[in-house]
Amino acid sequence: MTRWESYILSAEKVITSYDGKLPLHHYLKDFFKVNPQMGSRDRRWISQLVYHYYRLGHWNKPGLRVEERLLAGTFICEQTPNDILALLKPEWNEKTALPIDEKLQLAGITAGDIFPFPEYLSEGLDVQAFVRSFLSQPKVFIRARRGKQAAIVQLLQQNEVPFEIPFEGCIAMPNGTRIENIITEKSWYVVQDAASQQTGHLFKAHNGESWWDACAASGGKSILLRDKFPDVELTVSDIRRSILDNLAHRFRDARIDGYRGYVMDLSNPFKHDDFRPQMFDGIIVDAPCSGAGTWARSPENLFFFQEGQLRKYEMLQRNITTNVVPYLKKGGQLVYITCSVFASENENMVRWLETNTSLRAREGGLIQGMTLGADSMFAVRFVKG
Repeated sequence: MTRWESYILSAEKVITSYDGKLPLHHYLKDFFKVNPQMGSRDRRWISQLVYHYYRLGHWNKPGLRVEERLLAGTFICEQTPNDILALLKPEWNEKTALPIDEKLQLAGITAGDIFPFPEYLSEGLDVQAFVRSFLSQPKVFIRARRGKQAAIVQLLQQNEVPFEIPFEGCIAMPNGTRIENIITEKSWYVVQDAASQQTGHLFKAHNGESWWDACAASGGKSILLRDKFPDVELTVSDIRRSILDNLAHRFRDARIDGYRGYVMDLSNPFKHDDFRPQMFDGIIVDAPCSGAGTWARSPENLFFFQEGQLRKYEMLQRNITTNVVPYLKKGGQLVYITCSVFASENENMVRWLETNTSLRAREGGLIQGMTLGADSMFAVRFVKG
């Protein structure tokens, strides 16, 4: 058996045992831990094969074997000839440099095979570009902080790291770039997708105001808010202590202090003994969602997605948002954000909130990051009437 055939077998072993409940990169890490005989090259190729498999989303046909799908995924997602195709599918190997649309046609795969849910998408989304985005790993993006863009660019140039600046403060690099080895001062930058950075245009705060990042996660939006308005009084919350522990670590790296943090479940009417209720000038709701705008980074979620899941997220988003609105001052701002491209989580939610709360949408909408090699998001700024 050749090395390449053993890679196919190992990838099949991962795929047949993986159920999607754990993020794929964590599952692969555990798989390699119990297979320590595999070197870095082995791990890299097996991981690529597995990701190629899931990038084909819902494509299926009668009698489709795992190996056949692995080879199709490798043909479509790789841009240069490789030894696996040379051995097992040589007629494809010489055509890896073709445009993706031509390769899909050769493999007999359509965009609808990969993503059969176009009727659920937000209006105006470029569906073809969205589906093509699944077939390659997005770039890594950082946001330069406190006037450090020039210094960061100098370090990247010195280390011969290819990069682009899609807009001021945003720096894109190839996936896999070890940023921490190049920029050792962590306070200079924040790892943050380009679409996520663009949500900051909706933060219309003033210094001295009180803002609440209600679903703060690792704190990227809070850091962005504080970078724009250093004297904003900041409150953060999320549902688990471990999440806020990670946020605190990231805040230390970013030198963010003077904030209040609370572990809170906002999906139900809440009463928290330690929470100091007040009327906020602004609230950020970066709502739990399907994450469909990030599926190019996590294609396993595309593979396991069923449209019935959307109702669960819709109800969760309604509950969280309506539960925090009473803490927003009249005339205050609420910025609603998802990393989804589904209308039920986006435009439909805007209409529902305008009908059922005192919020009125002022600006925002879909952020299509595909052309930048980034995620896609949705963000709207409301004002409370």
